[in-house]
Amino acid sequence: MSENTRKVLSLKGTETETKTKISERLHKVLAQAGLGSRRLLEERISQGAVKVNGETAQTGQSITSGDRIELDGKIFVASALTEPSSVLIYNKPEGEVTTREDPEGRPTIFDSLPRLKGARWIAVGRLDINTTGLLLLTTDGELANALMHPSSNIQREYVCRIHGEVPDSVVELLKRGVELEDGPAKFERIERIGSSDSHAWFQVVISEGRNREVRRLWESQGFQVSRLKRVRYGDITLPRLLKRGQCSELEQSKVEAIRALFELDQNDSVLTLQPVIGQRKTKPAEIHVGAQNSYVTGQVNEEARELRRFDHVREERPRGRGRPGAAAGKRPYARDGAPRGARPEGNRGPRPEGDRPYSPRGPRPEGNRGPRPDN
Repeated sequence: MSENTRKVLSLKGTETETKTKISERLHKVLAQAGLGSRRLLEERISQGAVKVNGETAQTGQSITSGDRIELDGKIFVASALTEPSSVLIYNKPEGEVTTREDPEGRPTIFDSLPRLKGARWIAVGRLDINTTGLLLLTTDGELANALMHPSSNIQREYVCRIHGEVPDSVVELLKRGVELEDGPAKFERIERIGSSDSHAWFQVVISEGRNREVRRLWESQGFQVSRLKRVRYGDITLPRLLKRGQCSELEQSKVEAIRALFELDQNDSVLTLQPVIGQRKTKPAEIHVGAQNSYVTGQVNEEARELRRFDHVREERPRGRGRPGAAAGKRPYARDGAPRGARPEGNRGPRPEGDRPYSPRGPRPEGNRGPRPDN
């Protein structure tokens, strides 16, 4: 290959290119950063809610790399996109919130994601702190908006555990639809997949992304959702080998296929926004799973074991309660391997050396023992 050919194929910009700043329409850059749809952002610009380099932005205004953008009290800097759109599949565990920062200092999903240079992850919708499972993230704000928009009518599939015995009449009613405070809602599909004396497991499908919709549908009939896990979003399912707290990147060909499905333009955006370093962040909080003041409510350890039946990952066998005969927290067998039963008659005899000191009790003295010590 000749020297001239190598110059043509080089990814390094020429001196003229580096001096020329990239320019793009403001509302398009805001949408690419995942701050809303282009139409909504144009309205916000016309309302004077956006500033560029300290001055109120105008409708149709263009910005260049290096410009400072202010929206809703947050400051960003316009920067060039260096990579094509990416989509990340994250298996969200309990105890994480789906926000970049949390006023209470709780861990966020973004603490667990791979770091990016020249882009940032945008969550496709949200999951409650106690909800686990599939969460999609992307570097493409317009794709995120298309995946979340109600008009897209994308199915979300969940596995949920319901306290109490659920009659078939309630299941049929939730299929037909009920009235919630924000309008009618229903399960597109609902299937009973397991039950016990105290609870039942269901697989449900909804096609809207309203806040806490699955939980509110059950609550409308007087039932409480104790466990909730998302296993599918559209045609994307939670990978079989993806453990909680881990993520995997969707193949680029599938990303482009999703963009084509929504008839999005070719990914020709050249600018995005990066948050300014040094803006206020909250101090992370310590999460003590199972503690009384934990952010993860319920009998976490026990219910997490039970939820693993619906994980695709092979987990450890349950301990304690899961073993036969381990009722009421007692061992079914004595330390020497003999079945537990009545104590043998006679004295036990002295303990072997090495154990804690043993003082055989003599007969109790007659009369009162005397007052107990104050401590």
